[in-house]
Amino acid sequence: MSTGETEESKPLFWMGSSRDDLREFPDEVCQSMGFALWQAQLGRKHRDARVLKGFGGAGVLEVVEDHDGDTYRAVYTVKFAGAVYVLHAFQKKSKKGIKTPVADLNVIRRRLKAAEEHHEERSREEERRQTGAH
Repeated sequence: MSTGETEESKPLFWMGSSRDDLREFPDEVCQSMGFALWQAQLGRKHRDARVLKGFGGAGVLEVVEDHDGDTYRAVYTVKFAGAVYVLHAFQKKSKKGIKTPVADLNVIRRRLKAAEEHHEERSREEERRQTGAH
């Protein structure tokens, strides 16, 4: 079994303030979510990763971590070939229910659209490099 060191990993892109937001989480939560993102980069799915409903399939996932009575979430997408995009990282404020707040869903939708545009641009640049076009 591989240790992961020799496996090809996909690049990780942070959309909006997601990286800074994740860094604000408690250390234990950061480590757990960082490992989940590393798994995604290797093409795997972390045991705590779940499909986020409302985004048309299994391409948008979330990792939920509880710590000291608080709930933290990181949302990422693997729907674009060869890359992982972190869309949002936030602390869920509501103590009622497990539903993702509408404001956070709107952030995720906007950043997913931006990730799609970024991926398309990367694909065009890669194609230009391969064909030698400038």
